[in-house]
Amino acid sequence: MIHHGNTAPALDGGMARRSRLTDHVVSVLWPSMALRRATRLVAQGQANRAFVLLARAARAGNAEAEYRVGRCYLDGSGVPASRIDGVRWIERAATRGHVDAEWSLAALHIDGVAPTCRKRASPGSDLFSSDAAPEPDFEAAQKWARRAAEHGSADGQALLGYILTSGPESMRDLDQARQWYKRSAEAGCPQGAFGYGLSLAQSIASEGDEARMTEHIRLAAQAGLSPAIYLLGMLTERGIGTEPDQTAAVQLYRRAAMMGNRSAQTSWGRALMSGAGVGQNRTEGESWLRRAALAGDSDAAALVGDIYAETGALPPNYAEAAIWYRRAAESGHVVAARTLGMFHLFGTGMGCDPKEASNWLRAAAEGGDQSAQVVLANLLLNGVGESQPEDLAKAREWLQRAAALGNLVAAFHLGLCLLEGTGVERDERAAIQWLCRAAEELVAAQYWYGRALAEGRGIDADPEAGRAWIARAAAAGMADAEAALAEMMVNGRGGPKDHSAALELFEKAAGKGHAGAMFALGMMRDGGFDVPDDHASALQWFEAAAERGHEGARQMVSRSSP
Repeated sequence: MIHHGNTAPALDGGMARRSRLTDHVVSVLWPSMALRRATRLVAQGQANRAFVLLARAARAGNAEAEYRVGRCYLDGSGVPASRIDGVRWIERAATRGHVDAEWSLAALHIDGVAPTCRKRASPGSDLFSSDAAPEPDFEAAQKWARRAAEHGSADGQALLGYILTSGPESMRDLDQARQWYKRSAEAGCPQGAFGYGLSLAQSIASEGDEARMTEHIRLAAQAGLSPAIYLLGMLTERGIGTEPDQTAAVQLYRRAAMMGNRSAQTSWGRALMSGAGVGQNRTEGESWLRRAALAGDSDAAALVGDIYAETGALPPNYAEAAIWYRRAAESGHVVAARTLGMFHLFGTGMGCDPKEASNWLRAAAEGGDQSAQVVLANLLLNGVGESQPEDLAKAREWLQRAAALGNLVAAFHLGLCLLEGTGVERDERAAIQWLCRAAEELVAAQYWYGRALAEGRGIDADPEAGRAWIARAAAAGMADAEAALAEMMVNGRGGPKDHSAALELFEKAAGKGHAGAMFALGMMRDGGFDVPDDHASALQWFEAAAERGHEGARQMVSRSSP
C-alpha cells in the first residue's frame, strides 16, 4: 500500500511531463497537428495547455493559429484577456488572408476597439480622464469586410452590407448593400437574412414584397437574433407580410425581452400593463418597463413616467414621474420633453420654473412635437422665459403651420396674438378668421371671438352675434365669459336687459375668484339696478374685489370708510 501510494504521483507527474513534451514537439514540427491537438484540449476543458500549443503554432506563421490566439486574448481563454494582443494577432492572420480573421477585424474596427480607432470624449470626461467612448473606424472596417466578402465569407458579406447601409454618408450605397446582404442570406447567414429583410423594407411595392421581407426576418429570428425576433413581433402584431396575431407577437416580444433586447422589453412590459395578447399583470409589466428604461430605452422611461403620473388606486406621484420623464427626455423623447416642460411651467411635482419649462418645450418643439411648438410659441409671444429675436418669427411660424393643419389650440393662440398685437404686429382681420375657426370647439376662443364681434374688431360690429358666442362660453363655465355676458345683460347690449340673470352670472364668476364680477356685484347691490339693494353685501363684495387688486373696488371701499 505504501509502495503504490508513493509511486502513483510520480507516475502521474511523469505522464504530465511527457504529455507537455509531446505538445512541444508537435507544435514545433507540425503546426497543423498542434491545432488539432489544441482543439481536443479545449473540448476537454484544458484551455491553458491549448493556448500554449496555439501560441507556438502562431509563432510558426500558421494563420489559423494566429486567428485563434487572437480570439483567446479577446475572450480571456487560457490566457489573461488583452484587447491589444488580441487585435494584433487577428490582424496578422487577416494579413495572411484568413477569412474569419478578416471579417472579425472589420467588426473590431466597427466596435472601435482596434488600435487605429480614436477615442471620443464621453459626457463629463476631461482631458485627464480615461473615460472615453470608442469611435468606429469605418474606413478600415470597410477594407477588411470587403476582403472577407470577396473571399466568400457570409459573415463578411453581411458586415459589408451593414457598413454600406449604416456607415458614414460618403460610404453608403444601399443598392450594393442589398446585393451583399442577399449573397450572405443565400449562404445561410442569419445576419445576412436580417439585413436583406431590412433592405427589402425600403422599397415595398406589393404584398408579395412584404411577405418576402417578413420571411427573411423570420429566418433571422429562427436563428436566434434578438433584433430579428423583436422586429418579427412588430410585423406579426401589425399583420405586415403575415397574418396579424397579437398573441404570437407578444410571445415574440417576450422571447426577445428575455434575451436582453430593450425594445422588446418595452413592448413586453406594455403588453403586460394593458393585457393585450397576454394576461394583465401590471406589477410585472412595470418591472420590465423599468428594466428597459434603465438600459436606456426612452419609450420605456416615458411609460414609467406615465404610470406615476396617472390617477389610480394611489394618487399621482408627479415628483417621481418627473424623474422618469427627464430620463426619457434626455434621450431625445420629445413627448416626455414636452410633458416635463409642462410640469416646470405649472409647478407640477416641482417648483414653477418658466425658464426650465421653455428649455424642455424648446427641445420637444425642435424635435417636431406640434403641441410643444404651440405651447412654446404662446409663451414666447407673451414674453415668458428667455428668447432670442428670431424666436418670435419662429413662434408665429409654428402657430401658423399648426393652425393651418387644423390645430384649433394653435389657431386660438395665433388669433389672440394677432388681435392684441402680442409679440407680432396687430392684424385684427386675420385674427378674427383664426378665432372664428377655433371657436368651433374651444371655449376660450368662443369668448374672444364673441368679444371681437361685439366690439367690431377686424369685422363689422355685431353685438347680437357676439353676445351669442359669449353666452356659449359662459354656459361652459368660463368666468370671464360669465362676467362679460352679465355686463351685456345689464346694459342691454346685443339683446334685452336682464338684471336678475346678470346678478346670477356675476355671482357665478365671483365664486371662481373673478375680481371684476365681485366689483360688479358691489355696484348692483349698492343701488340703481333692478335688484334689491343690500349695502352691507355691496361693501363685502367691494372689499373682496379690492383684496384681489381691483382699483375701482379700492376706491369704493375708501369712500365707505368713516
